[in-house]
Amino acid sequence: MSAEPLRTVLRSASREVVIGHDTRFTLIGERINPTGRRIFQEQLRAGDFSAIERDVKAQVEGGADVLDINMGVPLTDEPELLAKAIQMVQELTDLPICIDSSVVEALEAGLSVYQGRALVNSITAEDDRMEAILPLVKKYDAAVIALPNDHDEIPMEADKRLDLTAKIVRVATQEYGIAQADIVIDPLAMPIGADTTTSLVTFEVMRRIRDDFGVNMTCGASNVSFGMPGRHTLNATWLPMAMTSGLTSAIMDTRTPQVVEAVKAADLFLGHDDWGMAWISAHRAKQADGA
Repeated sequence: MSAEPLRTVLRSASREVVIGHDTRFTLIGERINPTGRRIFQEQLRAGDFSAIERDVKAQVEGGADVLDINMGVPLTDEPELLAKAIQMVQELTDLPICIDSSVVEALEAGLSVYQGRALVNSITAEDDRMEAILPLVKKYDAAVIALPNDHDEIPMEADKRLDLTAKIVRVATQEYGIAQADIVIDPLAMPIGADTTTSLVTFEVMRRIRDDFGVNMTCGASNVSFGMPGRHTLNATWLPMAMTSGLTSAIMDTRTPQVVEAVKAADLFLGHDDWGMAWISAHRAKQADGA
């Protein structure tokens, strides 16, 4: 069975972004995240939000369409921190926001202050996660990223990931009344350094999810090159390959022109950039900057 490709609509107070199989790839800027950034964590604990302003600017200038915001700082009030960060980012940019937390209270705090239609990051196929988060997704009319894994186990076989995707889609649509278009599946991109066959499985998962469910997909794009040298080249090669398999967005660092340009070039070849206008205007803008 082949499903109609679906469109996931995200909004800020004044701008709309559509994630879809028939439209250009959506870049979700990942930098507003203190994980692994000790100085940023210390600043946030001290109530210093200046790094957020810099990160927003850099991600927007790099070409982000949506901004992922994570405020997972140990020993802080994460709901309060996340709500504050979202309010601040909404004043700095009109890009829609992906609200990223594993803490249910933080997700609710973020959704309650967000003006628009957010993307929630994320649920898994575990029943308790779906029960905790899907009612919020429905209440605030958001879209949601879903990972086809359960009990902290990432299934290595494509069939298992497809089974769990089917479960997530069934529960979200039938039990919570969430539109299938608002479920964005993360097909689970694993580090190539640990196992060089892992990407082949992920590409197969993407193709089958696209063909069987028609839903949009996203992933943490930098995961694939973790632990390997020449990461930018690997990411810039992997993303266009993933796009041909059905990936329609990625959570990535848009400060890397090599990777962003590879995605834009793939958009052109996939027929998602009419007359190459976006490619040409980006090229002209770069020349003007150089001049």
